Amino acid sequence: MQEQVILVDEQDNPLGLMEKMECHEKGLLHRAFSVFIWNSDGKMLLQKRAQKKYHSGGLWTNACCSHPRINEDMESACHRRLQEEMGFDCPLQKLFCFTYKAHLPNGLIEHEYDHVFYGIYDGPIDNVNLSEVECANFVDISWLQEDIKVHPHHYTSWFLLAIDRALFFYHRDIENIRAFKAK
Repeated sequence: MQEQVILVDEQDNPLGLMEKMECHEKGLLHRAFSVFIWNSDGKMLLQKRAQKKYHSGGLWTNACCSHPRINEDMESACHRRLQEEMGFDCPLQKLFCFTYKAHLPNGLIEHEYDHVFYGIYDGPIDNVNLSEVECANFVDISWLQEDIKVHPHHYTSWFLLAIDRALFFYHRDIENIRAFKAK
């Protein structure tokens, strides 16, 4: 069975279903999510997408992203995909939503209503799904910001659009992160 995505309007109201590849070929707006993970030292988890992914292979991005399934609530979808891609799970908090449209080099179009979540995780990153993720590392935020300036082409389009806002919430919540580490 082919994977389907949930088509939505600009307010995230569902409009119907479409096969995932057809949706990306036509560039129709659909529901998606992105998960950002920090450790309690304040480093962000990045994954390098597997080269054979249907788009954006070999690019660095946030911990995981995907599409919710039919009748799956967004937070459950995030937990499912975090486990499927990265091999771990952790508590998550919703941060914000944004809509974007990006024409990709392979001719596909990402047009997503993206729900962004974040979590704190201090465990090992040693069970990634190699069909999804080439590698993953926690990186220093200041290094990441500089690398994005110098090498933006190394990162996915949605990551570049969401990172500043995600960092705003990270800086807002740094005291909560430090309190988490102290426990």
